[in-house]
Amino acid sequence: MSRTIDLILTALAPAIWGSTYIITTELLPDGYPLTAAMLRALPAGLLLLLFTQVLPQGKWLIRSFVLGALNFSIFWWLLFVAAYQLPGGVAATVGAIQPLIVLYLAKLFLDQNIRPAAVIAGVGGILGVALLVLTPRAALDWVGILAALGGAISMAFGTVLTRKWQPPVPALTFTSWQLTAGGLLLLPVALWAEPTLPPLDTGAVLGFTYLGLIGGALTYFFWFRGIARLGPSTVAPLGLLSPVAATLLGLGILGETLSPFQTAGMALVLVSVWLGQHAQRGAPTPAPQAPAAPQA
Repeated sequence: MSRTIDLILTALAPAIWGSTYIITTELLPDGYPLTAAMLRALPAGLLLLLFTQVLPQGKWLIRSFVLGALNFSIFWWLLFVAAYQLPGGVAATVGAIQPLIVLYLAKLFLDQNIRPAAVIAGVGGILGVALLVLTPRAALDWVGILAALGGAISMAFGTVLTRKWQPPVPALTFTSWQLTAGGLLLLPVALWAEPTLPPLDTGAVLGFTYLGLIGGALTYFFWFRGIARLGPSTVAPLGLLSPVAATLLGLGILGETLSPFQTAGMALVLVSVWLGQHAQRGAPTPAPQAPAAPQA
């Protein structure tokens, strides 16, 4: 039962991330991707730091900035580049390769065996996402494709190294370190590359608040907690739920329709997620380290 609860809580993260697109396009001012990413990470990280009152020291300071860059700064930057250069369907399809990358990185860094069923699940996930979100008129742009691929590689490294570098602090504290570090790295770039935000209306304030507290602090706490408890190869396929959630929100809020190909794609994604979990069920996962009593 504990594993089931861990899977459900972890799956909530990509399911909530699926709302990012609709929140961004419907509520936030257009043309501020780096500023939006920074405002999503830094305030949430600082609030969590204020709550936990524990700062990283020594090697954990360096590791926090490395992970913050991989999971937030680089990943979100390349994600926005891909979003501007490619139709959303192409970007999501390229990004769906991440579970396969995680499998091989987990073998490299964690000495975890690559199971054939997990590879099949990864390939099925890519095909399912393609059927779900890819349109026949989708235009290809090599800058966008490379950005989407680079973003997938960045978060795959971040996912695996988050498991390898487990500090003797609770998951909430580790989340605060990474969010703050990622936001601090984004801050000077956003100030240099983008103009000042215009006056924000109520919708934009609510949008930034939602993306920071719910789409940032809460979801990444669930995500990093899941990585620590279940392992990266088990958690990574759950990321495929994000385009599924985005499609369902489009149906419910924007009045979009679902074609037979999209229905088949959604079914294939869900089967691939299930197969990915089943493939890793028998794999040994090291128990999370017991949190030591850190100093504030």
